[in-house]
Amino acid sequence: MSTVRNITAVTEAIQNPVRAHPVPYLSIRASAGFAPLNLREIWRFRDLLLTLALRDIKLRYKQTALGIAWVILQPLIAAGIFTFVFSSVAKLPSDGVPYMLFAFAGLLGWNLFSGIVTRISVCLTGNSQLISKVFFPRLVLPLSVVPSFLLDFVIALAMLAVLILPRLSSVALGLPLLTFPLWIGLLILLAVGSGLYFAALNVSYRDVQYVIPVAMQMLLYASPIPYAVSAVPERLRIYYYINPLASIIEGLRWSLLGKTSVPNWWAVAYSVAVCIIVFFAGAFIFKRMERKFADVI
Repeated sequence: MSTVRNITAVTEAIQNPVRAHPVPYLSIRASAGFAPLNLREIWRFRDLLLTLALRDIKLRYKQTALGIAWVILQPLIAAGIFTFVFSSVAKLPSDGVPYMLFAFAGLLGWNLFSGIVTRISVCLTGNSQLISKVFFPRLVLPLSVVPSFLLDFVIALAMLAVLILPRLSSVALGLPLLTFPLWIGLLILLAVGSGLYFAALNVSYRDVQYVIPVAMQMLLYASPIPYAVSAVPERLRIYYYINPLASIIEGLRWSLLGKTSVPNWWAVAYSVAVCIIVFFAGAFIFKRMERKFADVI
C-alpha cells in the first residue's frame, strides 16, 4: 500500500512540479523604472556587510612595513608639502592659524571624501566573481567601504589633537565644535552618492576608474584644502561656492580650529541640498542599473 502511495506522489510531482515543491523563500524579480531603496533587505544582510567591512579593514594595510601608520603619515606628508609650497613659497593666508594645522584639518575631510569615492567606484569590478555567482543586495558592497575610511578618519583626527595640544593658544575650541558631525555627515552623503553613480557606470565603462583619480586631483585644488576661502577674490566666490565641498571643508576646519573664517551659511544650505540630491540620485541610479551587473561585469 505504501509503495502505491509513493508511486502516486512521484507521479503527481512530475505532472505538477509547482504544487510538489514549497513556495521559494526568496523571489528575485526585475523591477521597472527606479526601484526604491530596500533598507529592510540591506538590514537582513547586515552580517555580510559587517564581514566585508572587517575584511576591508584587515586588507587595507596587510603586508605593509608601516601598517596603519600610513593613516597618519599620508596627511602629515601632504600637509608638510602644502606648508612649504603654499605657505613658505606662495605666502597664502591661513586665517591666523599655524599653516600645518590649517592644511592637516582640511586634508582630514578631503581624505575621507576622496577615499570613499575612489574605493566605491571600483568595488563592483573588484568583486566581479562574487556578483556573478551569489545573490545579495549589491548596495552592501559600496556601503561596506565606509567603515574602514571612518576608522582612518578617527585615527587621523587623534593625530590632529596631538598637533593642537602644543598650540592651544593658536586655536579657539568652543561652540563651533558642535557642528562637527554635520560636516562629516555631509561629506559621507556626497561621497557615497557620487561613488554609487561611478560604481554603476564603471561596470559598463572601465574608463571611469582612470578618470576618477584625475578628477579628484582637480577637485582637490578647486576646494579650500591648501588655501583659505579668503584667498579667493570676492567677485569669484559666488562661483567658487558652486563646488559643494568648498563650504563643507570650510565649515569642518572652522569647527576644529575655531579661528578660521566662519562658513557662508547660504553656501552651506546649498551644499546640504546638493549632498542630499546626489546621495539619493546615486542610490536610485545604482538600483536601476543593478539588474545588469551580473551580465555585464
